[in-house]
Amino acid sequence: QVHLVESGGGLVQPGGSLTLSCAASGAIGSIDAMGWYRQASGKERELVAIITSGGSTNSADSVKGRFTISRDNGQNTVYLQMNSLKADDTAVYYCYANIRPVLVDQYVELWGQGTLVTVSS
Repeated sequence: QVHLVESGGGLVQPGGSLTLSCAASGAIGSIDAMGWYRQASGKERELVAIITSGGSTNSADSVKGRFTISRDNGQNTVYLQMNSLKADDTAVYYCYANIRPVLVDQYVELWGQGTLVTVSS
């Protein structure tokens, strides 16, 4: 089995920073894209940022210039550095990865359990 484990959420004041981490573990053959989605209360889940195995990135317009996604392929880990946080960034953040498990011929989409980020004074 393959798992995604997130860490780094919490309470932060407006204008502050947080870094989220997500590590994939288990019988991993290869990982394609990794990324972060978020879901605010009463809203649909939305893409925050995504990064390919080659390092190409894409992010939501609402976070451009404030959030940076990166990954460590050797550690199967993706990070989200969040700066200049706003109240509108409050949400549960979910890690995403497109993974091919060992001895499996196709990729599967996995999600983390979610970590709550609250931006409030």
